[in-house]
Amino acid sequence: MPKVPDRTMLADVLPISRLVCGLWQVADIEKSGQTIDPDRGADALEAYAKAGFDTFDMADHYGSAEIITGRLLSRYPTGEKRPRAFTKWCPEPGPMTADVVRRGVQERLDRLGVNKVDLLQFHWWTFEHPAWLDALHEMARLKEEGLIGAIGVTNFDAAHLRVALSDGVPLATNQVSFSLVDRRAAGDLSALCREKGVKLLAYGTLCGGFLSEKWLGKPEPTEIPDWSRSKYKRFIDVAGGWEPFQGILTAASEIGRKHGASPSNVASRWVLEHEAVAATIIGARLGENEHRDDNLNVFGFALDVEDRSRLDEAFAKTKPVPGDCGDEYRKPPYLTASGDLSHHLDAIPSVFKAEPVPGKPGRSRVSSGSVWEPIAGYSRAVRVGDSIRVSGTTATHGGDRCIAPGDPGAQATYILDKIAASISALGGSTQDVVRTRIYLRDAGQWEPVSRAHGRVFGEVLPANTMIEAGNLIGDYEVEIEAEAVVG
Repeated sequence: MPKVPDRTMLADVLPISRLVCGLWQVADIEKSGQTIDPDRGADALEAYAKAGFDTFDMADHYGSAEIITGRLLSRYPTGEKRPRAFTKWCPEPGPMTADVVRRGVQERLDRLGVNKVDLLQFHWWTFEHPAWLDALHEMARLKEEGLIGAIGVTNFDAAHLRVALSDGVPLATNQVSFSLVDRRAAGDLSALCREKGVKLLAYGTLCGGFLSEKWLGKPEPTEIPDWSRSKYKRFIDVAGGWEPFQGILTAASEIGRKHGASPSNVASRWVLEHEAVAATIIGARLGENEHRDDNLNVFGFALDVEDRSRLDEAFAKTKPVPGDCGDEYRKPPYLTASGDLSHHLDAIPSVFKAEPVPGKPGRSRVSSGSVWEPIAGYSRAVRVGDSIRVSGTTATHGGDRCIAPGDPGAQATYILDKIAASISALGGSTQDVVRTRIYLRDAGQWEPVSRAHGRVFGEVLPANTMIEAGNLIGDYEVEIEAEAVVG
């Protein structure tokens, strides 16, 4: 058995353990209001670091995890090889000015007690609010300033990861759910990461502990006391339920016996063997339920063709988790610890504001702030009664900046978010759309644009027209308009 975890490199500059210690359970421990003593917490983390588990992942909302990790880092003199600290900034959607972003980054620096965050990961709740791009570009400037070592995102689907990359954001990682149960990341997202050189950090690999010997052959639990297992039980349910899950666990157990490993080792190994995956994130409970020796077994064997075939047989009896990575936070079935998040998303203010049209009762409109709207005399969208009409929309960010020049699929993704925000501000949703029209600069680029349209309207199935319009103005590759009927 290896004595320490394997290592890899992020962004060509950041050496890390391929087993990252996740500190989300700090929030669970502290949920009653009592905080962990920072020095005792740092003692527990130092034991991990000395055993080779020297990379830690946390977030602004993981209780005092950043403070505990900062106390650990303070024990390593300048210049000495010290543990790596990843954290996340998860702001509420709103204007992401240079000052707002700098304050968010500075708070991470202060809590960690460092001059540079090794990897700062960004989470955004709804892509209908486009300020996420402002935040990432500002983080890129702070990276150049030396406050951030590498930039990552969390829970981004393939489409929006492509938007960011095509718009020039230097992303190193995307942290997503990835397991034998939740295999979404093995599809389009992994393909994009291989193409662009982005690495995945996989969490939920053990499904909150369900992918372990403890649950093999056991009856389905009726009560789950902790938030982590509650979340992953929802994944199991949507993937077909307890019986198909037991099929996966049985296959992992059989493969484990063959290699002298546990089912948990097999679950982690399967994820780690994906080319796009840099590391999996394992829970560190600060002195409780430590399984460092067992976790090291993951590097003592490799899955062969027979093993993969056995797992594929078990997968075939399950249902794919719907959507793409991150959808669990943004749309039904909301596979999160608290379940339905619609109340949270409904509370997020729209980026656009509906205004009544003077002298026209029952008519309202929204503007997106494009410089062209007042010049040409039009609204982004207009509602008359139950009908909403959205103007031809391009990938214009703010007043006049073209997003993702040269990438029609990424532009279509951004446009459809903008259209969704326009309709939402007027009291509708993409579910109400009955017609779309797509204008392409080059008809040969129909497929990436069609796939972007399908991701949004694959269940709605509105009437649609797509034509080559020739030379669109500026760097725009595609323009889309929409009509919706509310009610």
